Amino acid sequence: MSKVIVTAAITGAIHTPSMSPHLPVTPKQIADEAVRAYEEGAAVAHIHVRNPENGMPVSDMELFREVVTDVKSRCNIILCLTTGGSLGASTADRVKVVHTFSPELASFNFGSINFALFHVLANQNIKFTEWEKQYLGMTEDFIFPNTFKTMREYCQHFNENQTQPELEVYDLGMINNAAFMLDRGHLKRPVYIQFVLGILGAAPATLENLMFFYQTARNTLGDFNWSVCAAGKHQISMCTAALLMGGNVRVGLEDNLYLEKGVVAKSNAEQVAKIVRIARELGREPATPDEARKMLGLKGLDKVNY
Repeated sequence: MSKVIVTAAITGAIHTPSMSPHLPVTPKQIADEAVRAYEEGAAVAHIHVRNPENGMPVSDMELFREVVTDVKSRCNIILCLTTGGSLGASTADRVKVVHTFSPELASFNFGSINFALFHVLANQNIKFTEWEKQYLGMTEDFIFPNTFKTMREYCQHFNENQTQPELEVYDLGMINNAAFMLDRGHLKRPVYIQFVLGILGAAPATLENLMFFYQTARNTLGDFNWSVCAAGKHQISMCTAALLMGGNVRVGLEDNLYLEKGVVAKSNAEQVAKIVRIARELGREPATPDEARKMLGLKGLDKVNY
């Protein structure tokens, strides 16, 4: 594929405000960052929301509404809403964005893993707040639950709203989960996979793992669309590998707070501009939002509920 879909993961639920002064927190900051990412070539913005007072990740529908309506009023970027929510959120709270906003695209975590962030607290250069210490620290004993029952129920919400799931695949067994759900008719084609690499508790971000995951998915699932994101310092190298392999890419402050070694990213747009430049050097042109809609088989912006 000559066209590449660039996703910007705007704020996420992993990093905390004490880790970077540039992490967007308020609805306006998150919306502004999504629009700036669009202006630099992103076709998709992956959206989480946070408590605007302290930056804590939350699953608040009114905060989501502020963000999505603001972005939609300014550009036609595809909004991929999270169903991961904040760590520890209930299943009902996580999937609420799908039947509330009927988005074109939403994340869909396709299996349970240990999702660990506690090790970040060892960084003596960061002065964490009390909620940050508690939030990050609890992940030493945290399982990110995505059971077969949860996945079946999620599929129903996605199908009812004609929302395309972006399957977040952190580990090899999740490919098998997808094959099972396809076979049972719960998951529909076309399939769109995001290979998520480098999270403590899941697969390391290596070229060997990416190639093995891709080939396993191809052998197991047949045809599918795919993208790659990777944690921290692995972000650009794994995305560059995906570009060479014909895949799509995700950058953004959710995954990595740096632009390069020792240089803090001041915005999501900086990371988007960097991966777009690399893509063009490799002969890949960034897809527009409407081109990405066709590539992924999305229902269109006129059919969302915001």
